[in-house]
Amino acid sequence: MTQFPVAVQPYTVREQLSKDYIGTLEKIAAIGYQGIELGRPPEGITVAEQKALLDRIGLKVIGTHAGFDTFDFNPDDIADYLEEVDGGKFVALSLRFASRDEVLAKAAKLNEAGEKFRRRGVQLLYHNHDWEFAKFDGEYALDILLRETDPSLVQMELDTYWVKRGGEDPASYLAKLQNRCPLLHIKDVEAGEEQFFAEIGEGILDFKAIAQTAREVGTGWLVVEQDQSRRDPLESLAISYRNLQGLGLI
Repeated sequence: MTQFPVAVQPYTVREQLSKDYIGTLEKIAAIGYQGIELGRPPEGITVAEQKALLDRIGLKVIGTHAGFDTFDFNPDDIADYLEEVDGGKFVALSLRFASRDEVLAKAAKLNEAGEKFRRRGVQLLYHNHDWEFAKFDGEYALDILLRETDPSLVQMELDTYWVKRGGEDPASYLAKLQNRCPLLHIKDVEAGEEQFFAEIGEGILDFKAIAQTAREVGTGWLVVEQDQSRRDPLESLAISYRNLQGLGLI
């Protein structure tokens, strides 16, 4: 079975990073993760110093995030950062939608933003949650968004947990994204009504099936994220990493 490189979305360890930025990144690398989605460093650390740290510990910036439910960002500033840190050329964005018309309007804005990023060699990705599986006129908001955006300008960073929370099977939905999901956010879900976040392999999702589909559609990186944890988030990241190894996926 072909293996994937694996990265971390640092929202998982947001509190730890705020207290000990350097030490937390060192611990992520020590677990074995190869990549991270990261933005500009906190005050007191330059991008050059951030890059030197990442080079020393062996973590590659595979992409970054533009924001949440906003188009108030500067594509050139984001592209400049990714160049400075020698990072991967991906930037992700999430939005909210209250109506079909809002989906259509924001799809047009995504195309515009995607074109601005493309001029700088950066690929815009859309990161889903569960609310994109609300239906407008019988159609998922996410399906409308995918149809109304240019695949060369707007690709996906599908999130397995939120697809499941939205009522769909992650592998089946991913299969629709041929050559359109370069980064895949993987997170598991506990059994039961609460559907709480779980470490990879500790919940109910079939990650062998998900990884097989990811391989078929051309996904390049698996990105571990866990929004909340019942234990120390760094321990959660270590459990997810070990379980991915046990499944033969990394």
